[in-house]
Amino acid sequence: MEIRKITVLGSGLMGHGIAQVSAMAGYNVAIRDIDQSFLDKAMEKIKWSLNKLVEKNKISSKDAENILSRINTFVDLKEALGNCDLVIEAVPEDMNLKRKVYAEVDKLVPEKAVLASNTSTLPITEIANTTSRPNRFIGIHFFNPPQLMPLVEVIPGAKTDRDLVDATMQYVRNVGKEPVLCKKDVAGFIVNRIFIPLVHEAAWSLERDSAKITEIDAAVKFKLGFPMGIFELADYTGIDVVHKATAEMYSRDKKVINPCPMVEELFNNKNFGQKSGKGFYEYKSGTYERINLTKEEAERYNPLRLLAVAVNNACWLLTNDVCSKEDVERALKLGMGLKEGLFSIAERFGLNNLVSELRKAAKTHGSFYEPDATLVKLAS
Repeated sequence: MEIRKITVLGSGLMGHGIAQVSAMAGYNVAIRDIDQSFLDKAMEKIKWSLNKLVEKNKISSKDAENILSRINTFVDLKEALGNCDLVIEAVPEDMNLKRKVYAEVDKLVPEKAVLASNTSTLPITEIANTTSRPNRFIGIHFFNPPQLMPLVEVIPGAKTDRDLVDATMQYVRNVGKEPVLCKKDVAGFIVNRIFIPLVHEAAWSLERDSAKITEIDAAVKFKLGFPMGIFELADYTGIDVVHKATAEMYSRDKKVINPCPMVEELFNNKNFGQKSGKGFYEYKSGTYERINLTKEEAERYNPLRLLAVAVNNACWLLTNDVCSKEDVERALKLGMGLKEGLFSIAERFGLNNLVSELRKAAKTHGSFYEPDATLVKLAS
């Protein structure tokens, strides 16, 4: 499979970012959206991003011009899909919307083209089966923002051709990213399988442990080596995004997540985090704010159960042959910014302690906390 022209469907944050990194790698790119004003805004953001790279002497002005010359915008779907080799869909996370988009694309896209979705949680196999070519369909999950985040999860569906997996991994490397293969189309893939349940477990900790929000976040940051607290990260990601991912994952696998009503309550009250001015925290300036967390606060909370839930979900991925231990570590470092490998952190806290904590939680709060067989084996 040779990729020369890429069509990106959707010009939002993810769409224009994917278009930019693809054009920077030398691909010809078409961005398609339903309104020219959306496309104009996307191109302005791409120009701004490229200008920043010029200012930092990472690319020349001529490079920026050449990159922009490789990007064209379209409202007409047929024109956008003309002669494309790869379609990357980056429309909002709504299965009905994606079905509608693929129903149109399937009729117009060249026979040679590969279809890909940038979905972060929706099942690739289910989306692929809405098309006439499920064997030529794959998940390419870029992380936000695509220009900066190094990780891309590659997820084949149940019928995806093997040669397509190899070609997709190479495309990801060509655009300067690091691919991690998620061998099975499981709820949450790799990173969100660990991140989203962790948000809920932290919310449960607020209720069960009588700990302050900043104490939990400080412990996650300073004791577990996360780049920021888990509540802070949820607010940055968007409570709306977390809630949507929760609903999609939980509807497909009840064992993946233990939903805390607090997250749904924030969503229902439109407290989406940084973007709305309030989530788990309040934000006053209207711009990106970091929460002031201290090592002193970290000492007041033991994040053992949070770590246990994260490691338990990571072990589930290993038990079910979704990815390797090394892939889990790489994905979490690249996608969540962990300073240390998750299993290294687990060993520091004691694997037996994690198993004991999970068994204790299972007795009190239900089977969600039952330790995975791989974790029990590692601890023995």
